[in-house]
Amino acid sequence: MDRETVIEIRNLNKSFGSNHVLQNFEMDLFKGENLAVLGKSGSGKSVLIKCIIGLYLPEEGSIHLFGRDIGEFDPREWDIVRQRIGFLFQSNALYDSMTIRENLEFPLRRHEIKKQSESNTEELIRETLANVGLEHTIDMMPVELSGGMRKRIALARTLILKPEIILYDEPTTGLDPITAREISNLILEVQKKYETSSIIISHDMNCIDIVSNRIIMLIDGKCYAQGVFDNLKDSKDEKVREFFE
Repeated sequence: MDRETVIEIRNLNKSFGSNHVLQNFEMDLFKGENLAVLGKSGSGKSVLIKCIIGLYLPEEGSIHLFGRDIGEFDPREWDIVRQRIGFLFQSNALYDSMTIRENLEFPLRRHEIKKQSESNTEELIRETLANVGLEHTIDMMPVELSGGMRKRIALARTLILKPEIILYDEPTTGLDPITAREISNLILEVQKKYETSSIIISHDMNCIDIVSNRIIMLIDGKCYAQGVFDNLKDSKDEKVREFFE
């Protein structure tokens, strides 16, 4: 039986002057899948993400989100679609002047989520924090938290809108190996509990090994190879194998 596709990219081309970052790039993200995108620095991974969420316009090709071409979206439709997509930034992007509670309230206010009572909002915040193991931090400030805890809070802020797709940008960068493994396992828990479909951009091969159902190798602007971790690790292709050495 065919799997449901939530993101479909065909013949995508994106250049900056003479720098052809993406060249006839193709990719599918299936419902419920964790897809890792692996490539060297400057290979176009972040550009790909920005194209998916409409921040960059490609010269050629198509991107379909939830079955619709993103070129058809007007600003109001983009606002609705982006509520269905969560983004975990490499830098966490928490507001240092806000408590953890206020950080989690912010996306609810920003997207004007249907009005609910204060008690319901409080319950949602506590439930989301509990899902990342940090309910006790609700009245703390980001500066009081460790790097791993801030990463978990950033993920909680993403989860509060209950997104269908999550885009992870280097989720374990700057973390020690033990904390990085904890975040990787948390990504798996989120996939199961929230039934998300995710794209994970990472250089951390341990993270990719833990979280990915499938891997795409972005090399020379194209989907150079794809498959599961162990198969790619055993590849005889030098361009593929060098990532695992």
